[in-house]
Formats: sequence, structure tokens, C-alpha cells
Amino acid sequence: MKFNLSIPSYLKNKYALTIGVFLVWIAFFDQNNLITQYQYHAELNKLEEEKYFYQEELKIIQEDLFELQSNPKTLEKFAREKYLMKKDDEVLFVIIEED
Repeated sequence: MKFNLSIPSYLKNKYALTIGVFLVWIAFFDQNNLITQYQYHAELNKLEEEKYFYQEELKIIQEDLFELQSNPKTLEKFAREKYLMKKDDEVLFVIIEED
């Protein structure tokens, strides 16, 4: 009993077979496979978004700092609101809103 197995010609070619095995190895089994590369790319995008967010926050804080250093009324307002400071002859009422 003879089996008539027809093997495609590209599987008979040792160079094509070697290149195919190499590509499969790189794509799925290597340390830097496609899934890992996708995860690294997603993490990089997330970190770049965070970087942009913190750069914008830094700009806002620097503007506030400049305003506090250049305007005494703003400094007084900031001290009253954030640190509950008051003048000697004033009475301070703190209202806490409960949800």
C-alpha cells in the first residue's frame, strides 16, 4: 500500500523552511515577541500621556507661583484659603459641608 503524499515544494526547500521557523520563533516564542512589543508600546503611550499631563500641571503651578511672588494680595488670599491664616483682630469661621 503506497501513500501518495504530496509535500508542497516550499516545505521541501530548506531555506524557506528555515526562514519560516525563524519568523514563527521571533513572532511568538522569543523574549521580545509581538505580544510583548505591543505591551511595551501601550505602556509607552500611557507614560507619554502622563508626561504631557504633568508638564501641563507644572506650567499651571509655575504660573501660580509667579503670581504669588509678584502680587501680595494673591499671597494673602492663598494663605487665608489654604492655611486658614487670619489677622489678629479677625474671627475665622470654618464651614465644613457634609455630603
